[in-house]
Amino acid sequence: KSRKKNQYMNNKRIWLSLAHMGGQEQQFIQEAFDTNWVVPLGPNVDGFEKDLENYLGENKHIVALSAGTAAIHLALVQLGVGPGDEVICQSFTFSASANPIKYLGANPVFVDSEPDTWNMDPELLREAIEDRIRVTGRKPKAIIPVHLYGMPAKMDEIMTIACAFEIPVLEDAAEALGAEYKGQKCGTFGEFACLSFNGNKMITTSGGGALVCSTKEEADFTKHLATQARDNAPHYQHSKVGYNYRLSNICAGIGRGQMMVLQQHVEARRRINLKYRQLLAGVPGISFQSNPTTDFNSNMWLTCIVVDPAVAGFSREELRLAMEQENIETRPLWKPMHLQPVFADTPYYGNEAKVSERLFDDGLCLPSHPNLTEEDLQRVVDVIKGLAEM
Repeated sequence: KSRKKNQYMNNKRIWLSLAHMGGQEQQFIQEAFDTNWVVPLGPNVDGFEKDLENYLGENKHIVALSAGTAAIHLALVQLGVGPGDEVICQSFTFSASANPIKYLGANPVFVDSEPDTWNMDPELLREAIEDRIRVTGRKPKAIIPVHLYGMPAKMDEIMTIACAFEIPVLEDAAEALGAEYKGQKCGTFGEFACLSFNGNKMITTSGGGALVCSTKEEADFTKHLATQARDNAPHYQHSKVGYNYRLSNICAGIGRGQMMVLQQHVEARRRINLKYRQLLAGVPGISFQSNPTTDFNSNMWLTCIVVDPAVAGFSREELRLAMEQENIETRPLWKPMHLQPVFADTPYYGNEAKVSERLFDDGLCLPSHPNLTEEDLQRVVDVIKGLAEM
């Protein structure tokens, strides 16, 4: 046993989700330097936006920004969200989905997940809308569902409810580039959607994001707001509050190279997910986040498992610590927003199932990036099987 421990101490670190370069990124970056476009905006930004529009389809218009969080912020601005307003947000998500609501002086209203996709529960969404109208006398200004870990939310049901109450939808597709619901790309269902190109996402620009808009007018106004809202005048004149949110031409060059291998990245993560399922088949107490039906086609950004301690004989936390001891990075599933101290007084709509709380208690993200080797995958699986056999 001590020999095995020493062996793993000498092994390289296995990271949760690393960026993976396709080979063309340097060419676009070099062009930016050669032409002196080492500034915000430029040909790479234009090209990157066009590549994303072609990939997503649905006649969407895309604006490249400094972060996915910036995209949510600017979408909420355009949806008229302001002080005292309420925005319904999925509770089971990263804080960046909810923080921009507070930037505008508005208040999030959190809705729990359903067990099929782990995303916003449509029944609880309807309950939340009806109750907020009853309590406040007005309906929420927007709905933010999240395609968590690349798994599409139940968009038919969510959009039907949103349309019935005439509340715009802002999709958080930060983790879902390349995922599809009924053959349609995630990020193309709502009035707006955000994408993220952080270093751990499907593709990266080292840091960055984009806002998916339904009209050219929305995209143009997004660009205006993201470049300090400077008016069309020979001098510096500003009629609105603006932001410094545009993506740099250098970072967009990385994105253009990444777009050339995006579908390869998606397929690689799906293969990794399938391999984990094959290697862990028959291990008691381990289940996966899975496509509920053929309508759903997750990009499998991260392979996520749930540990049933009563069956497995070990807990999620015991597994996480065992992985860390073997120099393997894993991470618990998102801690729900309604449990976060910063949102302690926020309205929350859930039920006795407590889906997101149970997932947080028992769920773990496994290493999932395209750079993983067969040996890496086997090391991860060996830790799980080792605990199961104890």
